[in-house]
Amino acid sequence: MSELEHLDAAIIGGGPAGLMAAEVLARAGRRVTVFEAKPSLGRKFLRAGIGGLNLTHGETYAQFVTRFGERADQLKPMLDAFPPEAICEWARNLGIETFTGSSGRVFPVDMKAAPLLRAWVHRLRELGVRFRLRHRWQGWDEAGAMRFSSPEGTVAVGACATVLALGGGSWPQLGSDAAWVPWLEAKGVDVAPLQSANCGFNVQWSPHLQTRFAGAQVKPVVIAFTDAEGVTHSRQGELVVTEYGIEGSLVYALSRPLRDSLTRTGPLTVMLDLAPGRSLENVMGELARPRGARSMSSHLQSRLGMKGVKTALLRELLGPQGYADPATVARAVKALPLTLDSPRPLPEAISTAGGVKFESLDESLMVSSMPGVFVAGEMLDWEAPTGGYLLSACMAQGRWAAHGILRWLEA
Repeated sequence: MSELEHLDAAIIGGGPAGLMAAEVLARAGRRVTVFEAKPSLGRKFLRAGIGGLNLTHGETYAQFVTRFGERADQLKPMLDAFPPEAICEWARNLGIETFTGSSGRVFPVDMKAAPLLRAWVHRLRELGVRFRLRHRWQGWDEAGAMRFSSPEGTVAVGACATVLALGGGSWPQLGSDAAWVPWLEAKGVDVAPLQSANCGFNVQWSPHLQTRFAGAQVKPVVIAFTDAEGVTHSRQGELVVTEYGIEGSLVYALSRPLRDSLTRTGPLTVMLDLAPGRSLENVMGELARPRGARSMSSHLQSRLGMKGVKTALLRELLGPQGYADPATVARAVKALPLTLDSPRPLPEAISTAGGVKFESLDESLMVSSMPGVFVAGEMLDWEAPTGGYLLSACMAQGRWAAHGILRWLEA
């Protein structure tokens, strides 16, 4: 086993939280090394940028900070210190201009993640940050040094302070494999079970629907249901039919109450409104009109402009007898029952719920039982919807942990 020099700060994890912590520490003149298990940095960051890197959200800040559920109070000071407008200014200083889309989401002008990451890593190198790629953290040895497996063998590293920013358990092929959970639990750190967040859900489709309509978008549509706490949810958007069930932005926005209800009570039936712009009376009146020899599918298209996957969902979920009755179809257009069996597994989820509980940390994100060890990013027990909230909070936590290290080192 070889020994690297003793560091002021070691950052374990080369994602947004870790890189942001490294930037703050390096600007303060600290010797910083970032350790990353993969051959390159920011793999999940780059994956999230496919289709457009959503940096943050442009809604009012008062609304923005409510998106973090029961952990909003813990995260608010960190978000206050690095709010969405500060993220845009930070990107601008890297030469990356941003714009706010019609949905309120904020993107780089070129929509790409790679140019921003390249500029960021270049800045960090100029600040003196060193990178050790292909260094996979293996916990601590008996002397308290951090152990890494590397191309050169096992490496032991000592550091005055450490930021753990290893991500959660989603997309493990990109590096967030949750291998850290047993090592922290062995140190007495309280870790909430990891669960899927911003995920799809399983539905028992027929082979016909799976074959013909997997990948089809359903829009506009409203999902309505009452969760296990008795709270009624109703939201409009779009979803995607998949071979296994449903996914998409509308589903992700509701994934937390859907997941929690499924965990507590088992399969859950939600209602789909396939014609949000029409009243039930209007739909019933249109479908009650004579259709002659036309099929129900042709009648739906003629009277309501409804075709494709929406018609297929009605046929699938009503069965032949229900689909033949205009009154039944009309009611189903406005309230089509769809039963969800379970969330998709954690490796397929966009993000992770659960992780290191805030109750195990002090206000600087240092582990109370492990002086000098800080935690940031998706390893922590919080979740948020897609829309820039996840990335914003990860970067804010990385900055917050770094400032905590600076205070701790000075003390």
